[in-house]
Amino acid sequence: MTHILSAVAWPYANGPRHIGHVAGFGVPSDVFSRHMRMAGHDVLMVSGTDEHGTPILVQAEQEGVSPQELADRYNRVIVEDLTSLGLTYDLFTRTTTRNHYAVVQEMFRTVHKNGYMVEKTTMGAISPSTGRTLPDRFIEGTCPICGYDGARGDQCDNCGNQLDPIDLKNPRSRINGETPKFVESNHFFLDLPAFVDALGDWLRSRDGWRPNVLNFSLSLLDDVRPRAMTRDIDWGIPVPLPGWEDNPTKRLYVWFDAVIGYLSASIEWARRTGDPDAWRAWWTQENARSLYFMGKDNITFHSQIWPAELLAYDGKGSRGGSPGQYGSLQLPTEVVSSEFLNVEGQKFSSSRGVVIYVRDMLSRYQPDAFRYYVAAAGPENQDVDFTWESFLRRTNDELVAGWGNLVNRTASMVHKNFGQIPTPGELADVDRRVLESTRAAFGTVGGLIETNRQRAAIAEAMRVVADVNRYVSETEPWKLKTDPERLGTVLHTVTQAVSDCNTLLAPFLPHSAQAVHETLGGTGTFAPQPRIEEVTDLDDPSREYPVITGDYAFPAWESRPVTPGTPVAKPTPVFTKLDDSIVEEELERLREKV
Repeated sequence: MTHILSAVAWPYANGPRHIGHVAGFGVPSDVFSRHMRMAGHDVLMVSGTDEHGTPILVQAEQEGVSPQELADRYNRVIVEDLTSLGLTYDLFTRTTTRNHYAVVQEMFRTVHKNGYMVEKTTMGAISPSTGRTLPDRFIEGTCPICGYDGARGDQCDNCGNQLDPIDLKNPRSRINGETPKFVESNHFFLDLPAFVDALGDWLRSRDGWRPNVLNFSLSLLDDVRPRAMTRDIDWGIPVPLPGWEDNPTKRLYVWFDAVIGYLSASIEWARRTGDPDAWRAWWTQENARSLYFMGKDNITFHSQIWPAELLAYDGKGSRGGSPGQYGSLQLPTEVVSSEFLNVEGQKFSSSRGVVIYVRDMLSRYQPDAFRYYVAAAGPENQDVDFTWESFLRRTNDELVAGWGNLVNRTASMVHKNFGQIPTPGELADVDRRVLESTRAAFGTVGGLIETNRQRAAIAEAMRVVADVNRYVSETEPWKLKTDPERLGTVLHTVTQAVSDCNTLLAPFLPHSAQAVHETLGGTGTFAPQPRIEEVTDLDDPSREYPVITGDYAFPAWESRPVTPGTPVAKPTPVFTKLDDSIVEEELERLREKV
């Protein structure tokens, strides 16, 4: 058994999340975590809503509410949506907890004590019309390196280089389009150049990363500069140093505090279990593994900024130093980044109405239909285009006609001919072959999931489903009524094969896995689901908020013998077949939003 941290990107709480977001961080992390639990590992899956920074401030001002009220509202929306999708978080919390504040401030103080937070005077951007600071990400312009006209003030998404907003050509505010004014301001910078050697050694030692992620991460080392870790803003975590902590306009940069959320959520989870040090098994043991799931726009923060923060906390940069109260913390084992999911040939954009929100998707379609689409056709290693036509076809042709039909006709034949799972006679070669196929798939599918090749994993599982469908066609059980022993053997064999396939597909399709388990006469929980729990802030009794958590007792990742004599009732379809009309209906919804 290995301790495995499943660290899932923190959705930003300035609005509901769309399906492109959860295709990058949500479904892949849950498939991985469910499988690893089934394989016998001790998984801790954590995340929460990211609630600091200027976007929250701007949105709250537009809506006439406080930043905390806005964050509270969308925290609950996101919690409900991710729970409906079936994401098995041990703890999904938020960055406005007092626990998170304390962990972030401990990290900052130790990094500063070790000499890796350098105070510098820099040129900061402000809005001429409001006098308010304009964060780097709210300034756009032409990249001075590659000429891309859409670079942000902190980074160019086209060439991947770090930028300063003052270096942009023709800079403009993303809020109102005006040209920003640059003024002097004091800030703390994380001394990234002090970690170039350590980061390079760590990255070059990584094995099995997706090539695009590793290559991009290594390329970042070519232009490493100190990075600002404080901001001129009044919404965020105070800087925990004399002369700074009482300054109402200086706060820690949201991206300094957000990535620390993986640690603070683990600590909060441990505190809520009654064993405050339980988190250490995932963070301080050398044989523990940690995998970080996100979209490609967050690679920089997870393969450079966060590892540098951890190294700085441990005193492992060029200036040395010693760890703080948490001890020496392990660097990420792998950064699992997906590419982008687009929609109908366009990039997702909530502001332009090119968006399909998770809540809308799940209100009209089965969660497993969407999860299947992401697993089978998602943006694992290249940008992909979600279309309603392809969603319809994959649902109807693969889920309904392939897997769903196999489950339904198997249960129907067993119910009609025996009413229970029959006792098998002597197996024929054709019976043994199909069972060998399903049992061998546990090693193949499991190995692919463990190396984050989920598209190949679900393709292999569905190939086995096709094998079982062929077995039914070859053995023709509907013609065996005059040979009840052979009929019982065939139906026992196909029931066993379907049970195996259900286990193979359970990490991808947990809602239907439970339904299939019950269709075959199973009782109890086969595919656990998360739940929402209302909790009180551990360090501030006046604050309450919802978290996602759960009691996750999973079946083993192996073939489980079906039991002769188990009653099998007349089945109902597991999956809903979609009408062709949904394509035009959904396209019209998109057109109405634009």
